This record gives sequence, structure tokens and C-alpha cells, in this order.
Amino acid sequence: MTTQPGPLSQWGTGPDPRPGVPVVIAPGVVRLTAPNPSMMTGPGTNTYLVGERRVLVIDPGPDDPAHRRRIIDVLEGREVVGIAVTHTHPDHAPGARRLASVTQAPQLGFASGPGFDPDKRIADGELIGEPDSLLRVLHTPGHASDHCCYLLERVGLLFTGDHVMEGSTVVIRPPDGDVGAYVASLRRIIEHRPAIASLAPGHGRVIEDPEGAVREIIAHRQAREALVLSALAARGAASAQELLDAVYPGLEATRHDIATATLWGHLRHLGQQGELRPVGCALGDDSTDTVFCVDDPS
Repeated sequence: MTTQPGPLSQWGTGPDPRPGVPVVIAPGVVRLTAPNPSMMTGPGTNTYLVGERRVLVIDPGPDDPAHRRRIIDVLEGREVVGIAVTHTHPDHAPGARRLASVTQAPQLGFASGPGFDPDKRIADGELIGEPDSLLRVLHTPGHASDHCCYLLERVGLLFTGDHVMEGSTVVIRPPDGDVGAYVASLRRIIEHRPAIASLAPGHGRVIEDPEGAVREIIAHRQAREALVLSALAARGAASAQELLDAVYPGLEATRHDIATATLWGHLRHLGQQGELRPVGCALGDDSTDTVFCVDDPS
């Protein structure tokens, strides 16, 4: 059996995120963490306020009145020029609507989703924000098809949402999540020129070695995928659910759902690469219950 991948390193530096406590992470950039710590969100969702006099808010988080009031307090009367979300998952985007109604700022995002409907849809490569704090939109699908990162070009700081988190891999839940797209989007970060200097994740501390952190995530995904392929070859044919114990041995029950979803994502990716195939259906019509088998080119 292929070796089980180990835990990711803790690449974060600086103060730990604490709900409600503003932290300056770069000139003109404040991190404010929402009070929603959990198994999925770590210490909570990071909201970022970018700009000195006119501010763009990134990821206002869940629709939480206390967090919204804290954002407004930290703004101290400054004008909000936009409220951008990295993606429409419930811990990142739903807070945008009520914050927009208070600040009269437009909501910006790649697509609509539950609890979020942008006033303006953004596109890959677009510049948003103010002249002294322009953000370049990088569409980074994988964790979610609508996921975007935002690059503060003047300092090389990339706001990564759930694309890269401190010390943790992300859930990839098909069909919206896609392992192949995720790895390609990770490579985009380390291949970007000029090189990205640091990462401001949606959960966790600032990461000052983007290339080291991202390469470790890619290696971790590749090791996990090798384990999936090995486990499936040993079984002959199996579904994501049936491979769970072999690929994630000893995993606590509370994590079974997200692990099964990500395992399914790896099976689909291996199918896209021609390494295996679903039994009884076409790739794309599969589910966590679909049985896969190693493809026999003969």
C-alpha cells in the first residue's frame, strides 16, 4: 500500500487570528476574523479591509450581526468602495448583502450563489479597488468553480480565500469542486510573475513562503491520489465510500462526509486522466456511490 501523506506544515507567521480583533498585516490592510470558529473554518473566516481612505472589503463572512458591526467599527467612517467575495460558500459570502445595504457599496463576485448575488460580476485579470490599492482578480477554480483570489499588486499579497489555507487542505466536493482544476490553479500561484510575496488566507495566519506552502499542498494531493489508486487496485472495484477506511484510516465520524466527497473528487480526476473508469455510467454522471475500477486499456 502506498504511504499515507502526513499533515501539512504550519507555514503561517504573525499573530493568530482571533474573532473581533483587527490586525494590520500589511500597509493599508487589516484582517478581522469572524466569530465562526469550527472544524471547517479553523479560527474563523478572515475578512480583509484593503485601503487607507477608501476601502474594499474582501469576504465579509457569514450573515452575522456582531461581525458586521465590528467591520463597521473598524472602518471608522471610511467609505467602502466594494465588497468582494472569493467564492459563495456560506462562511465567506452571505454577510455581503446586509453590509452592502449599510455602506451602499456594490457587491463583487464571479458568480451568484446561496445568499449572494453580485451587483457586478468580476472576470479573471480584472482590476478592482482604488488606484493606491488595486487588486488583480485571479480566477482559481477547484475548491469551487467560482473561486477567485485577489492580488494586491503593490506589495505582492494574494488574498486566497479557501484556495490556500494555513496548515490544512481544502474540501473538494464534486461536481462543483474539481481536483484537476484545483491543482492547475495552485500551479498558477507559484508560476505567477512577478512572484507572489505572501498569502493572506481565508482561514489562518499570513503565509510568507507561498511557493513552499503551495508545493507542499500539491505534493500532498499527489500522494493522496496515489493512495486512492493503490487502494482501488487492491479492491478491484469500489466506490468512494467503500475506499474511505483504506484511504483515511481511523478518521473520526464527523469528517466522513467531507473525506468521502474529496475522495470522490480524486476518483473523478483519475478517471479524467484515463487511470480508471466508473462502472455503469459515464464520467460526469457519477456520484459518491458510483463504483470505479482501474481501467484496462486492453
